[in-house]
Amino acid sequence: MQIINKIFRLQKVYIFFFSIVLFIIIFSTTYLKADAFRVSDIEISSSFDLNFKKNTVIDAGFHISFSNLLSMITTSGDKNKIKNVSTKELKSMIDSFTISNEKFTNNVYFAKLETSFNKKKILTFLEKKNIFPSIPIKNKVLLIPILVDIESNSVYLFDNIFYKRWNKKKEKYQLLDYILPTEDLEDLSKIQNMLDTIDTYDFANLIKKYDLKDHIILIIYKNKDEFKTLSKINLNDSLKINNKTYSQINLNNEEDVEKILKKLKNTYEDQWKKNNEINTSIKLPLTLSIKSGEYKKIIALENTLNNIDLVADFYISNFDNNNTQYKIIYNGPPNFFFNDMNNKNFNLVIENNIWIIK
Repeated sequence: MQIINKIFRLQKVYIFFFSIVLFIIIFSTTYLKADAFRVSDIEISSSFDLNFKKNTVIDAGFHISFSNLLSMITTSGDKNKIKNVSTKELKSMIDSFTISNEKFTNNVYFAKLETSFNKKKILTFLEKKNIFPSIPIKNKVLLIPILVDIESNSVYLFDNIFYKRWNKKKEKYQLLDYILPTEDLEDLSKIQNMLDTIDTYDFANLIKKYDLKDHIILIIYKNKDEFKTLSKINLNDSLKINNKTYSQINLNNEEDVEKILKKLKNTYEDQWKKNNEINTSIKLPLTLSIKSGEYKKIIALENTLNNIDLVADFYISNFDNNNTQYKIIYNGPPNFFFNDMNNKNFNLVIENNIWIIK
């Protein structure tokens, strides 16, 4: 009888233990889920008259927010493929939104809108249109803009309009922050002495001063009203060369200068996005195992998986008193997953095709 009672007590402890584990798993899955693209600080406004409808103003804000989101996660060419998305379809991809700073000034309604788009629904929407989105990662990059005036046979590093105006305007959806070289007469003198070989000049010594991994060398050749640009784009340890030509450009015309600046920035943004594409056609199933008793690590793991953009989905496939197993759908090769987890301080080993957290 005592043996039976002991077994019964052990069963109760075993059931209690599983209840605690299940509670923690459910709790962490429910409340740490943050699978969204958030677009903030969108300004919306409308005349406050008899035709004023707040919902119409907010709907217009949703379309602006969606356009900004597409500008962050798709190249300019792919964005142009997406047209005429209905308000109904757009709203189906929104998880939540917030209106703030509402005010009425001179019979005009003003407010700021923050919209959270469901990441999974956005990726599915883009996949149906055969568009690979990119991870919206912000990045600092060193930009060295050099103006070469062919007519006067002169080189300008600091005293040129592109250097002066490059950071005057930045769109909210742009991911690259540009660091321009500080005015150094020694650097200027070296570059000026390399006029005939400027397109092959090694800028390594100048680049080393700024402790930035990524850099862009922009050389602009001016010949009367024609401008040719040579861009050496070094992002993610990958070099791309881009050439463009602009005709009938007047540097005293602000619109002409902005035209060149906008196109160059779009080129650099597109290259950055291509380097960070999410290939949604790759759906790699992975099995990951973690000890069931490590509650804090389980919560940290789920939080990490929620914030890795290449993780399309994950769920608990099996658990017992020893281990909890997750099934993960990953939009990339296995070594990418290993690097993602390693960067988040998770030590992984593979045993029998199962990724085990040590």
